[in-house]
Amino acid sequence: MNLFLIFTFLFFIGSVFGWVLELFYRRFFSRNNPERKWINPGFCVGPYLPLYGTGLCFLYLIASMRFYIRTGSEPADLVILSVFMTVTMTVIEYVAGIISLKGFHVRLWDYTEEWGNIQGIICPKFSLFWGILGITYYFLVHPNILDALNWLSENLAFSFFIGLFFGIFIIDAVHSTKLIAKLKKLSDEYEVVLHYEQLKSRIRAFQDEQKNKYHFFRPLQSEITLSEHIANMKESIEKLRSRNT
Repeated sequence: MNLFLIFTFLFFIGSVFGWVLELFYRRFFSRNNPERKWINPGFCVGPYLPLYGTGLCFLYLIASMRFYIRTGSEPADLVILSVFMTVTMTVIEYVAGIISLKGFHVRLWDYTEEWGNIQGIICPKFSLFWGILGITYYFLVHPNILDALNWLSENLAFSFFIGLFFGIFIIDAVHSTKLIAKLKKLSDEYEVVLHYEQLKSRIRAFQDEQKNKYHFFRPLQSEITLSEHIANMKESIEKLRSRNT
């Protein structure tokens, strides 16, 4: 099968699955969501997270290299494979986080309260989760990938669906990038690093307080401007700092 089609399929599956995984994690386990509300993860409008899609493509490549890892011990081979997967996924997460933080002054996630974190972007706890996810993929998903890809090659209608997905995704990514660029402009104006999840939570709380409709797939939309929300966030931060000094 065409290699491009393989990776587009994997990116599609990984992005959608990652969105669902993050959706349930934030709903039931995240300590940043004590009210246990449904939160749209990521910065895109639609139900996909590109980080997971990219990660699945790399996991596929690493798992396909299993044949070349030969230490003479099956357990040792699996340990090397799992370490490789963990490091790769952590690097992908770090690159995405550092681009967002340094390039746009926006934190899409924040691990600053986690032990051993680096710049609040990666930490041992979530690297362990990446490792578990990688091993789960290797044993439960990768053996069936070829069958799924063969099915895809025989069902061109689904290939058209993936093409449609990418068309929508590209439009969404362009729109979301413009939004992040707008947030960067506002963060520079107010001299703050924006915490994306905190901003979404604040807007949701504002919508609930005003008894207005909350837009799940457009979490930054409300009856007042982003500039006003960010100004209020900065004011709250400054009040907190003044109390602690």
